[in-house]
Amino acid sequence: MSIRPSLDDIRAAAARLEGIVVRTPLIPLHSYGEPSSIYLKPETLQPIGSFKLRTVFNAVAAKTEEERARGLSTTSAGNTAQALAWTARYFGTSARSLMPETAPETKVRAMEAYGGTPVLVPGAEVFRFMTEEGWKDEPYTFIHPWREMAGSATIGVEIVEDMPDVERVYVPVGGGGLIGGVGSAIKALRPEIKVIGVEPEGCCAFTQSLAAGEPVPVTCQTICDGVAVPLVLPDVFEVLRSVVDETVLISDRDAKAAVKRLALRNKLVAEPAGGLAVAAALAAAGDTTGKSVCIISGGSINADLLAEILTDPALD
Repeated sequence: MSIRPSLDDIRAAAARLEGIVVRTPLIPLHSYGEPSSIYLKPETLQPIGSFKLRTVFNAVAAKTEEERARGLSTTSAGNTAQALAWTARYFGTSARSLMPETAPETKVRAMEAYGGTPVLVPGAEVFRFMTEEGWKDEPYTFIHPWREMAGSATIGVEIVEDMPDVERVYVPVGGGGLIGGVGSAIKALRPEIKVIGVEPEGCCAFTQSLAAGEPVPVTCQTICDGVAVPLVLPDVFEVLRSVVDETVLISDRDAKAAVKRLALRNKLVAEPAGGLAVAAALAAAGDTTGKSVCIISGGSINADLLAEILTDPALD
């Protein structure tokens, strides 16, 4: 059965999320008074600083009270874990997340602050847990970080409603849940809009899988930890292949430059994965016309890394 959400699924998700998530605005990318054709969809304005609240809250709200009472579980590099802990507190239950030992301290501490329990293990163990579906041996109710797409699809609906004449939407790609949802909504409502997936050069599982014609694992070496997923699962891959028009690869340097620009010009704090879409749109600006929207997926970044990026003159 396809995990691609229908319009009915997306409308049901929007109803569950009403009053919980922020309907984030479309903001022009700052360009010192010059007209800009690039607009930002800052999901950093959500209560946990990431689009993941849409995904996780919708998935949990759709569960039965008995399923929620068993406690909630997920795997995460950080943002899904925060969303799960926030949501668990809302529903009065517990949350735990398997997380790689390399997860940014900011994300680990934030999950704890929301009342969740991070379980830190080697990254290879997280990957094994996901590919072997280890959650089936757990007593908890598992919330899949990539297969739950209806919540993130509400972003696509908002973009189409708020900017009907948009021509391109740039979306970061990690496990595929964000672009799978956004792309499903856009292709159902306005199929002529181009959905462009953006990956870091050092971890581009979807782009390499497209070239191979099937999901293939990759080695990940990137500062963009929020999308550092070494494999797009087969059912997710099929959804992405049906809704994504093209992919773009971005260097870590350009992702960091986008973070600096967003902070100093638009006064928005983004993590490197959150800067990918802006970096891609800027790279294409001289070759395209028409309006583009960039999804700023998350803003969980360690203070020392942000300071390093903001003070690096090579990123100007």
